Amino acid sequence: MDSKKTYDPPLKGVRIIELGQIIAGTYGGQLLTDLGAEVVKVESPKGDLGRLDSIAPFKGHSGLFLTFNRNKKSVVIDLKKEAGLKIFYELVKKSDVVVDNFRPGVLEKLKVDYKSLKKTNKRIIQCSITGFGTTGKYKDLPALDIIIQSISGMLAITGQPGGPPSRVGIPISDLSGGVFSSSGILAALYDRERTGEGRRIELSMFDSMLSLLSYMGTMWLTNRELPTPQGTKHEYTVPWQAFKTSDNYVVIAARQDIFWEKLCDVIDSEELRSDPRFETNQKRVDNKEILIPLLEAIFEKQTTEFWLEQLRVAGVPASPVNNLDGVFSEPPVNERDMITSYNHPEVGEVRLPGNPIKFEGVRKIESTPAPLLGEHTDQILKSWLNFDQLEIDKLRDKDVVA
Repeated sequence: MDSKKTYDPPLKGVRIIELGQIIAGTYGGQLLTDLGAEVVKVESPKGDLGRLDSIAPFKGHSGLFLTFNRNKKSVVIDLKKEAGLKIFYELVKKSDVVVDNFRPGVLEKLKVDYKSLKKTNKRIIQCSITGFGTTGKYKDLPALDIIIQSISGMLAITGQPGGPPSRVGIPISDLSGGVFSSSGILAALYDRERTGEGRRIELSMFDSMLSLLSYMGTMWLTNRELPTPQGTKHEYTVPWQAFKTSDNYVVIAARQDIFWEKLCDVIDSEELRSDPRFETNQKRVDNKEILIPLLEAIFEKQTTEFWLEQLRVAGVPASPVNNLDGVFSEPPVNERDMITSYNHPEVGEVRLPGNPIKFEGVRKIESTPAPLLGEHTDQILKSWLNFDQLEIDKLRDKDVVA
C-alpha cells in the first residue's frame, strides 16, 4: 500500500436501509456509517421512537437519537399504504442491506419480510434484531435493555457483594445487539461476493448477552460455579480492584506475580513481599480476607495522583476511577481522534464519541448531523429512484411520503 495515498472507506458504495428503532436497531448502522456505508432510515410519519425528546433530553431533542444517527439520512414513507410499500421495494432494489428490530410478525404484516424482499432483490441481506428470537416461548415478550440485562444474568453479577441487583451503566443489551448485527452484516456482505446471493441474519439480544457472559457462562455450564457480584474485585486474581485513596480511588490489577513484587516495592513493604501467604496469586486469592485490609490501610494514606505516578513508574497496571470529565481528558482521546462533532440545524454543535476502528491510509469520514424527520426524502427518491419533484409532490399530497 502506498503510504502517501489515501483510500476510500471500505464500505463506500454499500447502501443500508434501517427500519430499526431505539438502540439495538440503530447502533449497528451507526458503526457501519463510520466505515463508509450510506444508511437511510425509512421512518413512519410518526418517526423513530428514539426521537422522543424525553430520552436523554437535549435542547428539545433526544440525546440518544443525536448520538446513534449521525451520518444517516431520513426518509419518511408510510409502509401501510400500497404506494408507500411499492416505493420501499424500489429502494430495496438499490440496496445491499435492510436492518430492523421489530417484534416477531411485524415484518410479515408490513410485507417487508425476507421472502418478500428477496423477490425484489435476490442479493439483499436482511438483518433482524429481536429480544428473544422470532420463534419460541419468549418471542413476544418485551425486550427493553434492563429486561435483557436482568434475564440474561447480568444484573445478578454486577454491583457490590451482598448488595441489590445493579444495572450496567450503559444499555449494554441494546449495544450488544448493534455490535453483533454489524459483524453479521459484514460477514454476509463478504459471503455475497462469493455466492452472489443475499442472506437473512437473525439475532437476539438475549443470545448476544449470553455470549458476553464469556468465561462465567463456561464455569457455570461446565463446573456449576455460580458467580456473585464482586464490585471491582476479581474472583481469580488478587489484588485486582479499586482501593480508596485519601481523595478518590485507584484501581490496581496485579495479576502476575511480577506485578505483585513491583507493587510491594511501590508501597515499600518487604513484610508483604516475604509473607508466604501472599507469594503466589492463588495464595493471595486464598488469603484475600487478610491481605485486602492491609492494602486498603496503605492506599488511604496518599492521594490517587501520588499512587498513580508511583505505580506507573514501576510498571504496575493501575488507573484512576474516572467519571466522564476525567475520561475525555485522558491523552488517548485526542491521540486516537476519539471525539467527533457535527453542527445540528436546531441543536447547534454536538460533540460525541468517535469511531474506534482505524484503517491506515483511509480517508476520515466527517460526521454529519443526525437527520431531521424526513429531511432526505426528496434527495433519496431523486438520487436512488430518479423521481422528479412533481412525482414526489404528488406522493406527499397523498401522505405516502413526507
